[in-house]
Amino acid sequence: MFAISKSKPPSLVTSYIGIATSRNQIRFYNVLHDTSIPEPKRKHIPSSGTYPKGFRVSGTHVGVKASNTKFPDLALISSDVPCNAAAVFTTNKFQAAPVQVSRATLNDRKGKGVQSVVINSGCANAVTGKGGLEDAQRMGATVDKCAGLSEPSTIVMSTGVIGQRLPIAKILDKIPTAHSNLASTHNAWLATARSICTTDTFPKLISQTFTLPSSPGITYSLAGMTKGAGMIHPNMATLLGVVCTDAPIEAAAMKNLLLQAVSRSFNSISIDGDTSTNDTIALLANGAAGGSPVPASPSSPDYIAMQEVLTSFTQSLSQLVVRDGEGATKFVTVRVQNSPCYDSARRIASTIARSPLVKTALYGRDANWGRILCAIGYTEGVPDGVVVPERTSVSFKPVDNSPILKLLVNGEPEAVDETRASAILQNEDLEIVVDLGGGAKGEVGGEEAVYWFCDFSHEYVTINGDYRT
Repeated sequence: MFAISKSKPPSLVTSYIGIATSRNQIRFYNVLHDTSIPEPKRKHIPSSGTYPKGFRVSGTHVGVKASNTKFPDLALISSDVPCNAAAVFTTNKFQAAPVQVSRATLNDRKGKGVQSVVINSGCANAVTGKGGLEDAQRMGATVDKCAGLSEPSTIVMSTGVIGQRLPIAKILDKIPTAHSNLASTHNAWLATARSICTTDTFPKLISQTFTLPSSPGITYSLAGMTKGAGMIHPNMATLLGVVCTDAPIEAAAMKNLLLQAVSRSFNSISIDGDTSTNDTIALLANGAAGGSPVPASPSSPDYIAMQEVLTSFTQSLSQLVVRDGEGATKFVTVRVQNSPCYDSARRIASTIARSPLVKTALYGRDANWGRILCAIGYTEGVPDGVVVPERTSVSFKPVDNSPILKLLVNGEPEAVDETRASAILQNEDLEIVVDLGGGAKGEVGGEEAVYWFCDFSHEYVTINGDYRT
């Protein structure tokens, strides 16, 4: 598993403005000047990692945004051998040029023979017409040329401001530099994760090892990086991610493995309820560690094990996005349990997670459970009988494993200890438990859905009001 750094790596000095608030707290957002990663966020940066064999990465400065004069903003992830690959893309109808180009590449190659991922930050290359499509294609083609490949073999991603053309000449000029700087070290992976950040306050990178039933003597590795801090809500928002493994996985298994993992991770988080134009999560498997390929059969022991590992891994990776929500002060888990079906539980959890009134109450440390109950009650698409007021309970579960704070039990309000509620809400982490009490006929239902979200603060408005200016 990855280790957590206790101090800021010297190569990752980035910049943030601190805003003093009426609560005498300081919160931060990225503006690319010369100060350090906020102290509370440093604990999320790994000081070492276990990275998959055969992958090399680099983070290179281009200056996509004129204001960025030194920080890396071009990421390149490359495998020494062809990979089987899959990706999940935004459902937004205004799909960015790199989304269209990458989807076409994966379809044409039938998920085989992908060798690289190239990502720029600072400009989304979205809603940029035919010229934007040509720019995305040229980015991929230039990477392929550096690798000595004649067919499209690169996934392209972009993130940043919508509606502006890329400074494509600057990017193309630096791709050979990015390729020549490819390395497999921890610092290289960390710099690459840093290069895809926009309003993120820290680079998001994790890695881990695992084994598969058919090859217990082989240790495989997973490594993943992601970016995102705002415009986050399924499916999937201003969010990019790349997950690489040296385990062998059949091409036919890749898409379903990724879809299931993303459903329970990147599609189960929310910051502000917005979905963007560029969202892409890609999975690459090069098989460099050897062993028998994970088959496409969902009943295979290797498939089941790989699904569990990948889902848990992407959950950990996606939760870093929530922890870095723009202006956020809270990391909130909402668990909806005892539902007769998973879909209803998920819809309710999603509605709570994107409720501005719930989010602002949590920011104000106000145990206003009525807002949670209201969100449960107006959730769309839930069949009659799933939510029954007389069977519904709501609680706060403290992170210190002390007894839960019951707010509503079987439709009856509890006498809430406001002092204890305030103490619980002082913590950065909080879990909200919603118990639906069973199915439509009163039987106890076993389905549970989990969502992760953050609060809304004054700073969210400030950050997004100033995003382009």
